[in-house]
Amino acid sequence: MKLDDPLHHGEVALVGAGPGDANLLTLAAAKLISDCDVIVHDALVSDAIMAMADQDAQLVFAGKRGGKPSASQQDICDTLVRLAQENKRVVRLKGGDPFVFGRGGEEIRALANKHIPFRVIPGITSGIAAPAMAGIPVTDRTVNASLAFLTGHEAEGKSRMDWQALVAAFPVLVIYMGTRNLSKIAVNLVDAGMKKTTPVAVLHAVSLPTETQDYGTLAEVISGDLVGISPAIVVIGDVVDARQEWRTPNQTGSL
Repeated sequence: MKLDDPLHHGEVALVGAGPGDANLLTLAAAKLISDCDVIVHDALVSDAIMAMADQDAQLVFAGKRGGKPSASQQDICDTLVRLAQENKRVVRLKGGDPFVFGRGGEEIRALANKHIPFRVIPGITSGIAAPAMAGIPVTDRTVNASLAFLTGHEAEGKSRMDWQALVAAFPVLVIYMGTRNLSKIAVNLVDAGMKKTTPVAVLHAVSLPTETQDYGTLAEVISGDLVGISPAIVVIGDVVDARQEWRTPNQTGSL
């Protein structure tokens, strides 16, 4: 089977939609989006990508947004199973990559448990794409030999994060869904030994017309002077100061 082979009836494809710009889709993703019966999509999938769907395709919204009414993960898994059992060709379309903070693992387990055939089409994860589009190298041999990806939800309630170990091991952090708890994250990092002057980038909707880029330091996050727009990718570390602008914000499409 080739990744871009037409879906069989009763098959589900977990497809990564990348950071937003349709030009950043994989070829397999573009082909399956345009040739399926149903698309079950997240809130972060851009209008430009949704416009690629066949006009007869059923569109099912299954987005999760922090602090807002959302479909439960169990509801989403049940929907995928039901649609496949109805003999539909299903694309589960997820922003970024399905397996990077996308709960794709839970969805393929639900499908496998019901013996439903599926395939996975990786996408460019936003934690790599957003900094790249902003000219920020997430690894730079003059700055870091390690890199950590984490979710901002870890700052809520009882965190599994060992903040001191994180600061000691990783000079660069890339945080998904980081704006809601950014001030808590900044306090935790400073308490764990990270300098208050550490640069921070808050990157919202990078590659889309609504893009914003906000820059500052951990101290400015703690003081409330750096907030940014949600949802966003947050980059923390000296690589932020190594950025080189290669495009104007909102310059999308042909680069």
